[in-house]
Amino acid sequence: MASMLLNSMRSCSVSHSWAMRFGKMSSSSVVQQFNKFYNISIPWEKNLFRTTEDIEIQATSHKKTLARPGVKNIVLVEGVRTPFLLSGTTYVDLMPHDLARAALQGLLNRTGVPKDAVDYIIYGTVIQEVKTSNVAREVHRHTHTPAHTFTLQSGYSIMTGYCQCDAVVAGGVEFMSDVPIRHSRKMRKTMLSLNKAKTLGQKLSLIGSIRMAHLSPELPAVAEFSTAETMGHSADRLAAAFGVSRVEQDEFAVRSHSLAKKAQESGLLEDVISFKVPGRDIVSKDNGIRPSSMEQMAKLKPAFIKPHGTVTAANSSFLTDGASAVLIMSEEKALAMGYKPKAYLRDFVYVSQDPKDQLLLGPTYSTPKVLERAGLSMSDIDVFEFHEAFAGQIMANLKAMDSDWFAQTYMGRKSKVGTPSMDKFNLWGGSLSLGHPFGATGCRLVTTVAHRLKKEGGQYGLVAACAAGGQGHAMVIEAYPQ
Repeated sequence: MASMLLNSMRSCSVSHSWAMRFGKMSSSSVVQQFNKFYNISIPWEKNLFRTTEDIEIQATSHKKTLARPGVKNIVLVEGVRTPFLLSGTTYVDLMPHDLARAALQGLLNRTGVPKDAVDYIIYGTVIQEVKTSNVAREVHRHTHTPAHTFTLQSGYSIMTGYCQCDAVVAGGVEFMSDVPIRHSRKMRKTMLSLNKAKTLGQKLSLIGSIRMAHLSPELPAVAEFSTAETMGHSADRLAAAFGVSRVEQDEFAVRSHSLAKKAQESGLLEDVISFKVPGRDIVSKDNGIRPSSMEQMAKLKPAFIKPHGTVTAANSSFLTDGASAVLIMSEEKALAMGYKPKAYLRDFVYVSQDPKDQLLLGPTYSTPKVLERAGLSMSDIDVFEFHEAFAGQIMANLKAMDSDWFAQTYMGRKSKVGTPSMDKFNLWGGSLSLGHPFGATGCRLVTTVAHRLKKEGGQYGLVAACAAGGQGHAMVIEAYPQ
């Protein structure tokens, strides 16, 4: 399929140049577009005398709510995360459950929710620590609250969680500083046989059978089991298939880091909690945000397909340590306990496609489905948060979403879903810059949408991500009335 896409998509491009999309607009232009989008008929000059609260009320009040008769409303009460750090840095001596507990404790501290009020705990993690296979139970093991752990790269424990009970803690953790390394299979078989050997002769015979090749370890890789291909390699092929240039990828990466830096310095990343690392300093911010210039980006060599690939270390998300946690409740219970929810969690979908050539196209497949389920269109969405696994992956998805040919040929749709406006897209940075602890990213995305909806006065947000196995997911989030 890659060669077909390469030939057919050469003319496929996003409708506006990236320079225009990323460029700054004048304040009058912003207000004019704001008024046009929300159908505000007052001349923009007069809005200078209106308060932010007035505009927010007017912006959100005209759109329909997604509440359904007979279906209980599920709300996001609060979401937190530890700082996301480059693997091998400050968290290096910890274990995954240490980070997961820190996130959960931060959530409990911020909300004050009694431990016995939580009905269930769900955590996601991908590369599991074998000593704590059910890390969800380890983060809160001294209570009677049941808990389970699931594995889905870039997955949403939050999607699974909110269907369960009236009060759920959902979260995720990934610890890439210390991943499990196994002996080779031949060595494992020998060691297991040695453990069962009963006589000295049997033991000596097994020991004598060990060869140097048996001692080669098996290192875990961010790769697909079915294809044995790393995600970076898949991203490189996908970018080539959709004609995404190295310059486009580097521009997007620069955008992500620049926006993340601005959000960090402006105090917008309020989901980040401070964490006292035992034996080290207090960590209070992400350390992977590193704005760079296009000239510096251009110096890096391809990381996966050499020498002609376009995916580099700088336009890819980095190996990250971190954890997240959210408190989700039925609206009735949240209000009864005195909470002011942040947002409604509305419709969501999971999708699955070819894990070889379409591994990272989850957002393209999940976005139209979740919009249809919610009865919305792309123009209804005020805030977009897409997981940035690779800059090339994001760009390829945007081009696929803007292609009638792709929709008709591969998705069985009559027409394209369209692309998100970059004025609404990942405005506080993304996984390229903030980091991507596999199991923890979903909660970060959802919490970010809730915060942005409140800050920007929007009503609907959409989260989308690709996932391992050629899967993907999306969720529609609705602002809670302020």
